[in-house]
Order: sequence, then structure tokens, then C-alpha cells
Amino acid sequence: MREELAIRYTNVQLEQILEEAMIYMCACPAQVSEHLLLLRNLFEYQTRCISKGSLMVEVHRRIADATRIAHAEMELCLGDVMKMEGWDPLTLIMPAGLRELRQKSIDQE
Repeated sequence: MREELAIRYTNVQLEQILEEAMIYMCACPAQVSEHLLLLRNLFEYQTRCISKGSLMVEVHRRIADATRIAHAEMELCLGDVMKMEGWDPLTLIMPAGLRELRQKSIDQE
């Protein structure tokens, strides 16, 4: 049986959030998105080891289970953060007001 990871945001959407956030130097959503991608890679690695019948299958299963829990929580966190910041949930574009606030902060430095 193939292990699955519940996905709320696609990899393409996470990369879009990363790009949008980095353009306007808004590190928090970008960091969460980046870590979600890393968790997905970790989960995929563990499930490959499990499916190959690795000698230490219980080790890989434990890591996969912990990754599944961390991933679910971080996806919820990303949604909450973007909602708090006012991101558009459909286009995943940062709100203009937040962009302007970031730009003013940069200009003052």
C-alpha cells in the first residue's frame, strides 16, 4: 500500500508563494512554503524506502508519520498566515498594502 500525504497547496502554488513573497521581501510565507516542499521531499524519500522493503522499515514509517503530522500543521499555518496578512487565497498574491508597507520599510533603511 502506497503512503500518501494530504496536500492542500500544490508544489506550483508553494513556488508561486515563494516567488511572490521573495519579490516583496516577505520572508514568513516563503519560509513556510519552502519547508513544506522540504517536508514533501522527506516524506517521498521515506515512502520509497518503505515500498522497497528496507530492513529498517519501522524507522522509515516513524519518520513518514511524523512528517505527515508536521506537513498538515504547516499547511494550516501557511493558510492562517496568508489570511492574517490578507493574501488573495485564489491567486496567492500578496495584498498591495502589505507590499507598500514592505517597500516603505526598505526605503527607510
